Amino acid sequence: MKPKWFMAVLATLSILLLSACSVPAQPAAPASAGEPAARQAAAGSVLRVGWSGSPDSLNPGVAVLTEAYTIYGLVYSTLYRLNLDGTYSLDLAERAEVSEDGKTWTFTLRAGATFHDGEPVTASDVAFSFNLYKNTAGFPFLPVYTDYFESVEAVDERTVVIKLSEAIPNMESQLYTLFVLPEHVWGGLEGQAAVEFQNLEMIGSGPFKLVEYSQNQFVRLETNRDFYGTPAKIDGVVFQTFDNADALVQALRTGQVDMITEMPNTAVAALRNDPNVQLVAGPPLGPGVTDIILNVLDPEQCPPDDGECTGHPALLDLNVRLALAHATDKQQIIDVVLLGLGSPGLTLIPDGLGIWYNNKLEDYAFDIALANKILDDAGYADTDGDGVREMPDGSQSLVFRMNWPSDSNDAPRMAEILSSAWAQIGVKAELQALDPDALTAICCPTFDFDVILWGWGSDPDPSFLLSVMTTDEIPTGTSETGYSNPEYDALYRQQGVTLDVEERKAIVWKMQEIVHKDLPYIIPYYAQSVQAFRTDRFRGWITDGPKVALEDQSSLMVIEPVR
Repeated sequence: MKPKWFMAVLATLSILLLSACSVPAQPAAPASAGEPAARQAAAGSVLRVGWSGSPDSLNPGVAVLTEAYTIYGLVYSTLYRLNLDGTYSLDLAERAEVSEDGKTWTFTLRAGATFHDGEPVTASDVAFSFNLYKNTAGFPFLPVYTDYFESVEAVDERTVVIKLSEAIPNMESQLYTLFVLPEHVWGGLEGQAAVEFQNLEMIGSGPFKLVEYSQNQFVRLETNRDFYGTPAKIDGVVFQTFDNADALVQALRTGQVDMITEMPNTAVAALRNDPNVQLVAGPPLGPGVTDIILNVLDPEQCPPDDGECTGHPALLDLNVRLALAHATDKQQIIDVVLLGLGSPGLTLIPDGLGIWYNNKLEDYAFDIALANKILDDAGYADTDGDGVREMPDGSQSLVFRMNWPSDSNDAPRMAEILSSAWAQIGVKAELQALDPDALTAICCPTFDFDVILWGWGSDPDPSFLLSVMTTDEIPTGTSETGYSNPEYDALYRQQGVTLDVEERKAIVWKMQEIVHKDLPYIIPYYAQSVQAFRTDRFRGWITDGPKVALEDQSSLMVIEPVR
């Protein structure tokens, strides 16, 4: 899911970090409800988590940001849950059976599961939820996971049957983010009513329940003592939003928070020497990808209802995109922004997806001279000598709007590096950070932008990220580049029903090859996850797993206060 911006590994200059050490950490300006939340966090065994983002919605159907999905994973139940090693375990379901032809899946739910308001969780709730996701066109992400669901029906109180149009190779990955909603709360909401539902009470059946929420301020969760599994050992969790990375780090050092989900890599050395802090670094649970999004939407495919489609026409020219790729110094970005804690990117499928990542692709070398030659040969000249090239017909200068989410701490420095390098080939970038909601509004499906610096968090299966680049997702808001290629679309449908792993891998690799050549994205890097926690407050964190995700259930369900 999008983090969008989520997987940001924060970038701040070392001198800023040093100066921040003498300044008290300041969270985002508290709302009127902030003080009760802060007092609650200080009492009992309530974990205090600092992060730079905030959920964009409490409605699972419409959320875009990774912070929202982090909260959903704690508040809601799913039939399966994802483990740190990339495998799946049954969650709300205690048994799963599949027919010989692979088209019928029968799930038996756990007995005694209840929602946070005391109502029982039934198969009817599961069927209702999945059908709501499938039939609500205004939901940007979750309908993709139901593409092959022919029907979902409750047979009895604890049995739900999913019939597929075709057998698929990745059923578990399609189900682990389909959150089970209470039908007695959501029933009667259809179409736009479901999209606009604010879901302020956020009734789920997961291990934590929502108590208080203030957007861009905090989310306060309380442990669900009636959870159908083993309840968490702590009393609750408060996720506190901070305005900047330095304040986030300082809050951890002073004990204002107990754990932070992200940090500037410049802070690693200082925190490593703090006797009360332990650092954890490694692959994120949802492998992340940072992307430079280029608006390549064909104006003839502009979404009729929402599209503004103001992208610069030069970006429709592969020569321009190729020149930009050759003028992007990925290693400099990794060294400066991540302090080396990342690897150069190739495709929207990140290297953390193992066999699905096409590591045989040859990257576009950083070569300013070659980039200039490509533009020269394509007829883009600087006729007025102002340092900026014009379109071959002289209609427009190559001035691109470059935007990024204001809660991303690495994007500003990356934007500066890109702007400096692209200026060397006669391309000017106009830099502006936008609130994540505002950025979403200009992005998809309005396509009211030129270049965006953002990113994705990935499922363990490549299908969702592959779907982002299909023609069908242009009007839904899932496609962010407007990329359209019939060959790619056909391969996407083929991989979705190919059961043999090696055959499916070959198709997925071919799809990456096509997109890498067409360049709707430039992928600067795949970042490691860097997190930290105080050792004097809670113990039991999962730090030796194959993935790093201290905010995941795997840690939050087992940590306990240090006595």
